[in-house]
Amino acid sequence: MDVPDMNLPPDRSHVPTEGRLPEATGSDALPTADFLLLMSDQDAVAAAAVRKAVPQIAAFVDAIVRRFKDNGRVFYAGAGTSGRLGVLDASECPPTFDVEPGRVVGIIAGGTSALTVSSEGLEDDRRGIADVFGRFDLTDRDTVLGITAGGTTPYALGAIELGAEKGCLTGLLTCGIVPDEPKPDHVLHLQTGPEVLVGSTRLKAGTATKLALNMISTGLMVRMNKTHDDLMVDLRATNDKLEDRAARILMWMLDLSRDDAFRMLEAGEGRVKTAIVMATKGVDFLEAEDLLDETEGNLRKAIA
Repeated sequence: MDVPDMNLPPDRSHVPTEGRLPEATGSDALPTADFLLLMSDQDAVAAAAVRKAVPQIAAFVDAIVRRFKDNGRVFYAGAGTSGRLGVLDASECPPTFDVEPGRVVGIIAGGTSALTVSSEGLEDDRRGIADVFGRFDLTDRDTVLGITAGGTTPYALGAIELGAEKGCLTGLLTCGIVPDEPKPDHVLHLQTGPEVLVGSTRLKAGTATKLALNMISTGLMVRMNKTHDDLMVDLRATNDKLEDRAARILMWMLDLSRDDAFRMLEAGEGRVKTAIVMATKGVDFLEAEDLLDETEGNLRKAIA
């Protein structure tokens, strides 16, 4: 008897995140606390996988810096959980580091609506990001990071290919396999292994991906002189929480009372670094801004 033709999906049984975790056998019968301890133990595996990949992550960050200083941009591209994590990390950069919107961009298959309503079917289009990239007019100063937990998502892999066509620096962030194609400039392989629930990469793989993205964006901003010691000195005080944090930074760095810190912050027009330079060097607002421009925003050098 003839077997009818079937349009079967690709076999992903070789992908580590699709495997079974021996420790999870019988997990549905465990008491709640024991099951959650199993999850917690696996979260530690995620952190260890990221730590092992630090040399690769650092090399990627250092490669981005020169392009970013030349007004380049960073694009995260992914579908499902991977895409959501990229959008989350990108959206935190403007308020945290006073980075202009559009310098770090998260793109998810399906667009903004996919952040709250699943549209995972769109991840199968390898050219799906082409129209979005077309609106950004990519250049060789830009960076494209494809994020795919399993390492097989066509949408993310296609983003890497399209970025390479435009001369962008490219990277692949995966917890699964490293595919033969495309061949990005940097591979960030977080070997987290099987999940507590088979294939549920919002768990351990998602945790590892979030940790790695934290490192990429924060490491980049440290190299861009957005911090001093452990302080986010490039923040602009635009709401009550940030005003309070900005004042405490000035209190710590300048040994001021809270009232004096707020007065100094006002003199610096809400810009923490500018206020610090004004107080430390005894200069006015414009002179402080000039000093920061001369040092590419490096506060340590500006107040030396």
